[in-house]
Amino acid sequence: MKPVVTAALAVFGLFAFAAPVLAQPYPNRTVTIIVPYSAGGPTDETARVVARALTEKLKQNFIVQNVTGGGTNIATNQVAHAAPDGYTLLLHNLAIAANVTLYKALPFDTEKDLTPVLFINRNPLVLVGRKDLEPNTLTELIAWMKTHRAKAAVAGFGTTGHLATNIFLQETKLTADQIPYRGGAPLVTDLLGGHVDLFFGTPQQLAPQVTAGKLKAYGFTTKEKSSLLPAAESFVQLFGPKFEIQYWQALFAPSGTPDSIMNELNSALQEIVSDPAILKTWAAAGVSAFPKAELSPAAGRALLKSEIARWGQVIRDNNIRIEQ
Repeated sequence: MKPVVTAALAVFGLFAFAAPVLAQPYPNRTVTIIVPYSAGGPTDETARVVARALTEKLKQNFIVQNVTGGGTNIATNQVAHAAPDGYTLLLHNLAIAANVTLYKALPFDTEKDLTPVLFINRNPLVLVGRKDLEPNTLTELIAWMKTHRAKAAVAGFGTTGHLATNIFLQETKLTADQIPYRGGAPLVTDLLGGHVDLFFGTPQQLAPQVTAGKLKAYGFTTKEKSSLLPAAESFVQLFGPKFEIQYWQALFAPSGTPDSIMNELNSALQEIVSDPAILKTWAAAGVSAFPKAELSPAAGRALLKSEIARWGQVIRDNNIRIEQ
């Protein structure tokens, strides 16, 4: 009988030691949010807002690490293969959905290896033109482009603006010379200098130049007109829902992250994206949070799937491809 008692005590002791480990709250050490862009851009800025707010709410440090290169795929791959423990996260944008089709081969499966914690915010794109371009409205611009070959700048192939440009040309049956740039800063410089004609960018990037009279704003990619640039027309009102384009940003975790951690992060983020001070700052830049009904992890997975399908079709229709 004695060995049985000893064995029972040994098993009890095993669970006694294991219990504190299992009961440790999340987070109990620093959490890293990886951003696939250099510091200073909109995705990096959103990540830093989120990191500060999560640090305050969850009483543990959340830090931002910029991992650039590979069309954002180096950072995505790092998180896709990280331990699913909630301590390595990814803040990405619409490009993560486009890359599924844009690249011939990826070292990860976006839907299988990553799961959205929450879609954080979104903003429309605005089509702007150089200040001395003849047309003053979107309708006039389309008529003008039927007899003039415009130079449309894009901040790299496969970017949101590049995809929006292709939707615009496809749906209006227009043509243009697409001029690729390595980033937004040199592109806007050339646009201001009159070296290119048109560009799809974000309101926060372009509204100051339009307000100062240095660029013309032609149209927004949402049904509602923008309070930032009220003179710009709505693509959706003129041409239908295919022109509904939202540049979004979301937080991702490695698949297999425990539900308890996913729910902890999701709950904290829901509070953050409904904070009046944050919403006011975003609104001033033309950015908004997602509706509450779209904030759950399940809703995030469904939205990611639909975005992958949508942008995959646009990429295939326009024969856009980046060989790795």
